Amino acid sequence: MTQFAVNGTLDETMADESIVRREKKDALERAGMAPYALATERTNSIGEALDHFDAWSADAKHVTLSGRILTTRLHGGLLFADIMDDSGKIQILLKLDEIDEQVFNLFRDAVDPADVVQATGTLFTTKRGEKTLQVTQWKMLTKALLPLPEKFHGLQDVETRYREREMDLLANPEVMHRFHVRSKLVSALRRFLDEHGFMEVETPILQSIPGGANARPFVTHHNALDIDLYLRIATELHLKRLVVGGIEKVYEIGRLFRNEGIDYAHNPEFTSMEMYWAYVGKEEYISFLEEMTSYAINAAVGELSLPLGEEVIQFASPWPRMTFRESIIQACGIDIDEYLDPKALVAASEKKGLAVDYTGCIGIGEHYDQLFKKTARAALVQPTWIFDYPIELKPLANASPDDPTKSASAQLVIMGAEVINAYYHELTDPTEQRRRFMEQQSLREQGSEDAQRLDESFLTSLEHGMPPTAGMGVGIDRLCAFITGMHTIKETILFPTLRPETNEPQV
Repeated sequence: MTQFAVNGTLDETMADESIVRREKKDALERAGMAPYALATERTNSIGEALDHFDAWSADAKHVTLSGRILTTRLHGGLLFADIMDDSGKIQILLKLDEIDEQVFNLFRDAVDPADVVQATGTLFTTKRGEKTLQVTQWKMLTKALLPLPEKFHGLQDVETRYREREMDLLANPEVMHRFHVRSKLVSALRRFLDEHGFMEVETPILQSIPGGANARPFVTHHNALDIDLYLRIATELHLKRLVVGGIEKVYEIGRLFRNEGIDYAHNPEFTSMEMYWAYVGKEEYISFLEEMTSYAINAAVGELSLPLGEEVIQFASPWPRMTFRESIIQACGIDIDEYLDPKALVAASEKKGLAVDYTGCIGIGEHYDQLFKKTARAALVQPTWIFDYPIELKPLANASPDDPTKSASAQLVIMGAEVINAYYHELTDPTEQRRRFMEQQSLREQGSEDAQRLDESFLTSLEHGMPPTAGMGVGIDRLCAFITGMHTIKETILFPTLRPETNEPQV
């Protein structure tokens, strides 16, 4: 297998091949053919040629295709090659006795796998049944100076795949398919919301106060204003301000940034869709979320029963429901309503023999959350709604009408990970919201890096009056991982965050 860049250098094999390819580039120029064309005269995609193959071959229609060379094979006076564009792959053939000898020889001597070429000719089927374009003329579009991954083994090293995603896409068709699925998923979510009267907006990425989630932000500095700014950790507060402004159905799809750990379910930058809907009731809202999610999944992959490892995930709604408290009781037998003090909860966990590490947890809410993640959430496989998280965990949600110690919230959990976070009753009382912010500020003063900050602009907005509203956020990367059978979101992010290859200090 051809070796790629290692620690910023090329090995000898790569260097030698690069020299040869540069010589071939020079040969093209001497022959009067530009190695880097400005345009192509392509008449059809390869996919279109394959779709209309029978009719176009019967009519001897001339077509011009463009694509990347995958392989070349010389058999005497016959020169075969496979070319690919993003719609498909087809074989091309140059016959020495039916084409100008100089044209044939230039292709033979100057074209390598990875080059991008244009080929004109007619379609026919070989004796072996291979759909083929017989070339009458061709030209180089882009001369590649480096090769593709070895054709039979593809690009397999995981870290190299992530660092050189363009090579991964070329070498592994299933990876290209996965990102087509992701694109369809996002388009379907957007289409569903648009068709139901929602307005798509954009809100600031650089913010003076990071809010809308319990997360540690990235900080940067604006030189002209001489102020620190933060990359947004959520779009929630700005979207709610738009609800105050009269946009009753609003959503945003965009990048969020959280300065936290990296694992199978987390990347420092990720894509989220947040949506808010004024004047909607709980049951109507939850049913809407189920319908939206099922619609988008079906549009992306064409079915709702999907394999993930040894499990088959059933995305057809409605999905089972249980409360946060019920899920923990079911998982480990601890009733959180009996433990309002962190020390008591830790002691109860130790008595049960639970492997829950509460190190770094500040306040009872963070302790509840850690217990849930390590017991109840980890045990959930099929899509399941978890309702009514403790109020301490949801400082932006209203209290549950059934229990003021719980929030009017719901999260969809799949394979032990939270995918949708919804509030069926957003907090609209500015006085209560201020009190919640002050509680969060107290947690920050005790050392919590995830606690939220007091946002006076948002509080002022609430004081102008926000109507009863429901809201939600969905992690696009996680949802895409589930529906494509991946166990890590790195497989659904084109360029996931990685440690730099060089060991030199970063300036």
